[in-house]
Amino acid sequence: MPHTEPTCPDLPTPVMAIESSCDDTACAIVSTDGRILAEATLSQSGHVPFGGVVPEIAARAHLGALPALVRDTLRTAGMQPHDLGAIAASCGPGLIGGLIVGADMGKGMAIALDRPFIAVNHIEAHALTARLPGVAANGAPFPYLLLLVSGGHCQCIAVEGVGHYRRLGGTIDDAAGEAFDKVAKMLGLGWPGGPAVERLACEGDPHAVPLPRPLMGRPGCDFSFSGLKTAVAQKLPAEVRTALPRQQAADIAASFQQAVSDIVIDRLGHALEMMERPTTLVVAGGVAANGVLRTRLHEFATAHDLPFAAPPLRLCTDNAVMVAWAAIETMRARAALGLPVPNDIAMRPRPRWPLSDMAQRMTADTDGAAA
Repeated sequence: MPHTEPTCPDLPTPVMAIESSCDDTACAIVSTDGRILAEATLSQSGHVPFGGVVPEIAARAHLGALPALVRDTLRTAGMQPHDLGAIAASCGPGLIGGLIVGADMGKGMAIALDRPFIAVNHIEAHALTARLPGVAANGAPFPYLLLLVSGGHCQCIAVEGVGHYRRLGGTIDDAAGEAFDKVAKMLGLGWPGGPAVERLACEGDPHAVPLPRPLMGRPGCDFSFSGLKTAVAQKLPAEVRTALPRQQAADIAASFQQAVSDIVIDRLGHALEMMERPTTLVVAGGVAANGVLRTRLHEFATAHDLPFAAPPLRLCTDNAVMVAWAAIETMRARAALGLPVPNDIAMRPRPRWPLSDMAQRMTADTDGAAA
């Protein structure tokens, strides 16, 4: 689909956005030309003893943190609430308790200020981050190939336009980030596991421990990491998992990380065959912060003569800047079609919200179009 950049000077600006879909509480204010006026993210520590995110703890932490975070973000931007043009919040997919907290905060502000409320799909926000001014050298024109790798998602997506996404493949079991967390727990590294595994892997030999590459070479671009995780567990005597010699643990971490990157590169090769002439290879999601994977992806893009775009590390993990930008992209795309700014005040947060539902936002012109 051809892409024309809409110019819409009358859109409400700036946009305040709230992100609370998992365990990061975030708020940001972004102007419609993409300038980040203020941003803040709080990572929750209450999940560490449990080795993973506990939904009830996450929701309560969002509830406790958001009011002060909103005030601090406004103060950083030098603004008062009435200076805001619109309010946005992640409304799915994600942990329903956290989504309700963030969405209700955003809706309350929108009602009190008489501003539009824009419900944002968390996955769409990741998908559009590369188009934020300054992230990609060419602005990531449509269509581009997105690799989304995070704790809850691992997908290859053809991003053909705002609201127009084609899922080429995804995980059939564990996501890559989930596998990193579980391997970290096996090695006694604590949580979150991704950064800990990467640090330990720097000391190891990525070819020391033979591990499988599930689905590698198979048709399509689906992912599977459950078998790889199980294979790592089988390399560890149960009684000494947290007391392995450091070099042995480092070799396992490095070999696991290598296996994940091999799988991703293989699957991307198939995704490229399924998509006609992408303009750019884009990576997003928390696992996109992994240095080894980023290097492999850059090499893959270069080998296929594709520009490579990876957001700054702070915009790879869950953040509110991407939520604000997704709302802005939606407003701009609708304005280019002669449609009004959406007002999703009636939308209920959803633990599941497929990207295929987003196309209706480019045709509907009533309040609550996302409901």
